Amino acid sequence: MAGKIRAFGAFAYDFVVGDDWRVAVGVVAALAATYWLSHAVKAASWWVVPAVLAVLIPLTLWRAVRKG
Repeated sequence: MAGKIRAFGAFAYDFVVGDDWRVAVGVVAALAATYWLSHAVKAASWWVVPAVLAVLIPLTLWRAVRKG
């Protein structure tokens, strides 16, 4: 049973973090900012995640191309 739990944990880590941990951190930060804006400030916050991804995706692609 421990082996299956360890295998699932490895899968979940690889699925969430993937190749770039910065994207995973950025998405979590964007979701947290969306939650905070919608609950604390009571502002429309649907745009936060797409805006963050619009910045993160080109940066990730730039880093990948630069590595070669």
